[in-house]
Order: sequence, then structure tokens, then C-alpha cells
Amino acid sequence: MDSNSTTSMDDWLLKEKSPIQNKLPELGNHWKVLIVDDEEAVHSITKLALSNLIFANKSIEFFSAFSAAQAKTILTAHPDIAVILLDVVMEEDNAGLKLAEYIRYNLENRIVRIILRTGQPGQAPEEKVILEYDINDYKEKTELTARKLYSSMITALRSYQDLERINYSKLGLEKILDATATIFAIQSIKKFATGVLEQLAALLNINGTALCVHPQGLIATRERTTDFLVLAGTGQFNKVIGLPISSVLPAKINSEIEAIFASNNCNFHKGTSYVLFRSKQGSDGILYLESSKNLDEFDQNLIDIFCVNICIAFDNLELSREIEETQRDCIYTLGEAAEARSQETGNHVKRVAECCWLLALKYGLSSEEAALLRMASPMHDIGKLAIPDSILNKPGKLTAEEFSIMQNHCEIGYYIMKKSPRAILQTAAMIAYQHHEKFDGTGYPQKLNGSETHIFSRITALIDVFDALHSDRVYKKAWPLSEIIELLQQEKGKHFDPQLVDLFLANLDEFLDIYRKLPD
Repeated sequence: MDSNSTTSMDDWLLKEKSPIQNKLPELGNHWKVLIVDDEEAVHSITKLALSNLIFANKSIEFFSAFSAAQAKTILTAHPDIAVILLDVVMEEDNAGLKLAEYIRYNLENRIVRIILRTGQPGQAPEEKVILEYDINDYKEKTELTARKLYSSMITALRSYQDLERINYSKLGLEKILDATATIFAIQSIKKFATGVLEQLAALLNINGTALCVHPQGLIATRERTTDFLVLAGTGQFNKVIGLPISSVLPAKINSEIEAIFASNNCNFHKGTSYVLFRSKQGSDGILYLESSKNLDEFDQNLIDIFCVNICIAFDNLELSREIEETQRDCIYTLGEAAEARSQETGNHVKRVAECCWLLALKYGLSSEEAALLRMASPMHDIGKLAIPDSILNKPGKLTAEEFSIMQNHCEIGYYIMKKSPRAILQTAAMIAYQHHEKFDGTGYPQKLNGSETHIFSRITALIDVFDALHSDRVYKKAWPLSEIIELLQQEKGKHFDPQLVDLFLANLDEFLDIYRKLPD
């Protein structure tokens, strides 16, 4: 305890009253100040002297510690303390200096401003203390009037605010770099939209103080003149995915969105943010965000920087989607060409693709694996292009020799596509080679059994047979559904993987819905 400290504090409090700023603070918004002193009177007098201080529209919230040990506990619970008024002599002669060292080196807190107050300057010489302990201000209690304390506190808070902004800028830029890497890695437009909202929420809460309390927003896109459709949403907008924003947002907001696109600018207004992004392929995107607090200039700058990267990612994603759709069209065209030679409907390959994708997901394959199967399965019969029409379109039963020639389409399809290094064509080659194998090993051309056949091929085998039976062909009429189900049950463990048959039949309505959408 510093000698004569209470008397000194009484003296400066009586000499003059603390200046007051008239601007009212925001509720629940304070600067946190920690008083560390073993004299209770020092705490009371300090709080009284600074009770009316307002800086940057924020008042002070005081915390009291009567020892260095208590101060450590408070600092751990409140890492956002802005200023510490620190006594030197407490439970030990240099307890305050040890605490300052702990704050800087153990807690690694370089932002909090430390004002050292001592009644025994000889115990802690000013020059040594400031250099060795990273102290920001040094005051002898005998010289510390109310006005000087006020001035020191304003200076400390201003420094803390500046350092805090620099730190937030650093964290914000780090978040943008991390978010950009995440966004650019996303391949699905819907995942992209969800990812943007998640990353933006993280950006706006980098200081951990929930800048946007319960933020909610949405991302919607449109192609050319169509209406915006919601791709992703948070809060109440999580329930409107897939709907047009004209039915989700008030007419006034829809008008504002159109005006923003006309002006080609982002907009931040009264807790609401509108961010637009466009692709070179003709698609528009809009990010609409509501928050409980207006975004300041710092937050708007972060969003602006982030949105530059969003626009690039969106454009790349749209380009990737265009390439993927072109690739899919080419695959369907090749598959349809093979089916057309055997006078089968072109929708066969599309149904096979969609049903294979659905069964793959039901089986537990990843969305990426299911998507790969969806792209590759339409080419399972590509080898039929080399089979003579007389065999391919024969209305009656094939002879043994004709059937042997027909079986060659598996190997032909494999050799057509195996030379490509592309994953889709490599997968298609494997499916073409194996889709007539049977689970019990009696299929062709390799007589593989069970798990020797890739799961992609086992899925395609089941779906291909179901579609053949469920559709009219040159050599037969479609079977009744009940007879198809009976056959699948009989062939469990023989022709087909029994687990796949069970999954298919358990979800039959979903597969039949695909047939309703893609009829012959």
C-alpha cells in the first residue's frame, strides 16, 4: 500500500471537479476500466471522479481488483478491458510491476493501456518502469488532480481505440483472405451463397461483440430478365429458399434493389446492406442483410473488399457452371446417339443419370461422388455405336452368336473412353465395362462378383435394368410395376446388390417421380 495515498486522492478530488461531456452514451456500450489498488478508498474516489466521463459516445464501466491475483482473474474474464489504473505496492512491493509484465508477456495483451499510479516514486522510478514494463503513463498520486486524471484517461482511451481499430483491420483482412480461400474452393452455387453469408457474418463479428445481433439476410440470383430466386438465407430467410424475392421482401425493398442495380452501386442504409454482384454470363446476384446496428465505415470497407472477391468467385462459378452444362449436354448427346441407334428414347439416359445420382446419395456416397456418377452413367451403352443395326434392333430373341456380338459393346465402350485422363470419362469407361456384371459373378464380360464390381457399376446395373423393364422397347412392352418389383426381389444377391435393391424399393416413390418428370 502506498503511504499517504488516500490523503492525496482526497486532495485532488476536492481541488476541482472532473469535466463532463454532454453527449449521452449508447446503452450497454462502455469502455472497460480496471482499477487495481489495495485501498478501497482509492477505488471509490476514482469512480466518483470519472463517473461522468464520456468518450466517443461511450461511458466507463469500472472493475475493481484489490490485488494482482484478483486483477489476473478479471483480465482473463474480460480481455477487452481498455485501461488499467495500476498501483505498484500491494501484496508485494512490486506487485503492480509483476502484473504489468504478466499482462504484456503472459496474456500477450499489447493493446490495453496501463497507467501506473504510485505514492512512492522511489520504489518504481519512472524512466526504468516505462522502458522495462511497457507502461503507457506514469503518475505520482500527489500530482494526480481530477483534471489530470481525466486527461490521462482520455489519452489512454484514444490510444486504445486507435490500436483496437488497427487490430480489427488486421483481423478483418485475415478474415477476408480466409473467406476468399473458402469461397473460391466452393463449386456449388448454393453452397457458394451459404458460404458467403457465413463468411460475412464472421467478418461483421470479428471483435467478438456481436456487432450485428442476430443478423439475418439472403442471397438471390437471377438470369437475365427472370426474377431473383433465394439461394441461401439466415434468420427468417432460411425458410424461403427457392422462392422469388418479390414474394419474400416488401415491395419497397424490391424497388430499392432494382434501383441499386440501375446505379450499379452497393448501398448501406440504417442497418440494411445491399451488395450486388454480376457475372459476364448474364447472371445477377444480390446480397441483402439486415442488422440491429448501423454498419460503420470500417465494416462497410470490409464488406466492399470482400465483395470484390465475391464478384470474382461468382463470375468464375458461373463460368464453371456453363462449362459443366456444356459438358453434360455433350455427354447426353453421345448417350442419346447410342440409344437412338437401338430405337430407344433419349430420355432413357437422363432418367438413368438422375436415378443413379439419387440412389448413390441414398447409399451414402458423397455429393461429389454422386455428381460424378450422374455425369458418367449416361454413357454406359456408348459401345452400342459399334453394334450392327441388324442385331441392335432385332425384334426377336438373339441367337447365341448375335448375343456374343452384343456383349462386345461393354468392352468397346470401355476402349472408346479409357484413354482420356478426365475423371468423368475414366468413370464412364469403368461403368461401360462393368454395368452388365452380376452380383453373383455370372454376368459379363469379366464375371466379377460382389464388391469386385465398383459401386458405380452396381448402381447403374440396377437402374439400367429397371428402366429397360419400365419402358417400351423395340423387342417388348413395358412391364407392370408389380412384376418389376417381384423380379428385383428375386434377383437380390444374384443379379443385383441386395442393399441397393432394398434402398431402391424403400424409396420407390422418389424414383418414380423422376419418371413422371422425364417420360418417354
